Amino acid sequence: MSDYIVRQKGEFEKIIEFFKKEIGSLRIGRATPSLIENIQAESYGAMLPIIHLASITVQDTKTIIVQPWDKNNLKGVEKALQNADLGANISIDGNVIRLSLPPLTEETRKNVIKKLHQQAEESKVSLRSKREKVRETIISQEKNKEISEDEKFKLLEELDELIKNYNEKVRELSEKKEEEIMTI
Repeated sequence: MSDYIVRQKGEFEKIIEFFKKEIGSLRIGRATPSLIENIQAESYGAMLPIIHLASITVQDTKTIIVQPWDKNNLKGVEKALQNADLGANISIDGNVIRLSLPPLTEETRKNVIKKLHQQAEESKVSLRSKREKVRETIISQEKNKEISEDEKFKLLEELDELIKNYNEKVRELSEKKEEEIMTI
């Protein structure tokens, strides 16, 4: 694989990592910290992810415990969790917020899968968009006589193969997550 294509892999990897982060926050019927850690909460006039404001622990498969490090952030974190529309029962117990997650219904699972498919498609669109920018750069390099026509075709072929592999990664991650969601 050419050096130019290898240098572009970092951008494609960022798209995959973002997709992993996004699907990590999808509710799968079990309590996980990733479900809430990136929800933005207000703290002293600034919006910060909950993970920066509190410790997040899982008590059991249906309960998440959020304990803000600063008591003044308790109400802000609670409000952010309520606005996140998680379908969870939220209660304050002293300096701790408890999220009780009800079991997923068949309809809820289908909605979560629909959201998963949307996120997968958005990731594929991002990959295609980045591919087009790289393609344009390769074509302009050939027009400017920086690379030969043979090199251009070789680079474009490598780029297409790389994108095919990343699209396959998105598909595999999506299928794995869908299986987790449908597991009762």
